[in-house]
Formats: sequence, structure tokens, C-alpha cells
Amino acid sequence: MNWGFLGAGLVMGIAAMGSAIGIGTAGQGAIGAWKRCYLNNKPAPFLLVVFAGAPLTQTIYGFLLMQSMIGKVGGVDVGQQLFYLGLGLACGLAMCMSAIAQGKAGAAGSDALAETGKGFTNYIMVVGLCETIALFSMVFGMIV
Repeated sequence: MNWGFLGAGLVMGIAAMGSAIGIGTAGQGAIGAWKRCYLNNKPAPFLLVVFAGAPLTQTIYGFLLMQSMIGKVGGVDVGQQLFYLGLGLACGLAMCMSAIAQGKAGAAGSDALAETGKGFTNYIMVVGLCETIALFSMVFGMIV
């Protein structure tokens, strides 16, 4: 068995789990904000979908890193296989946590934007900062 292929699969799977959790969290925030808008007869901002969908990108990053790793793990020795297993696990967890944090920030952004109608740029910057961790994990994992 080549442990490197397991690492490649783990990075994709763990990143996708984080995306699912983050989207669920941000989606709950968006739905709650829309509900408050409807109850107060205010327009419900469609922009909240941006916050709800933002954690999806970590799945894409996990897929790209998985593809990169698959091309590198064939024919390597056991020590390198274990390294790629660890790399896949660590990068997958970093992407997972990034998506979860992004979901929480997106939920807060949805709440604030729906209530005030202001600050979208500021809120999306914080969501983007959470995204940066996943991007760094992907790029640094590809470089190795």
C-alpha cells in the first residue's frame, strides 16, 4: 500500500468536511438574518448568499492539492509516503478549520449586513482572511 495516496485522499475529504460545516454555519446565519428581515418587512439582501457559499472553496483547494499529491507519490519510498500521509492530514485539517472559521465569520457578516444594510466590504474582508489559511495550505502543500 502506498500511504501517500491515502494522504491525497484525506486532504480532499477533510477539506470537504470543513466546507460542509462552514456552509451549514454560514447558511444558518443567512437564513436567520433573512427571517428577521421578513418579520420586520425589510428587503432581504441576496448578498447573504455570498457569505453562505464562501466555505465551498476549501473543497476546491483540497481537490487541487489532492491532484498535485497524486502526481508525486507514485514510486516513492515508505518514508516519503508517510510524509505525504502527514501532509495530506495536516493540510486537510488546516483547510477544514479555515472553512469552519469562514462559516462563523459569514454568519456574523450576514447578521450585521441584514440588520444595518452597511459594511459588506468590511465583512467580506474578514471572510477572506479566513480563506487565506486554506490558500496557504494548498500552495505550500503543492510546493513541497
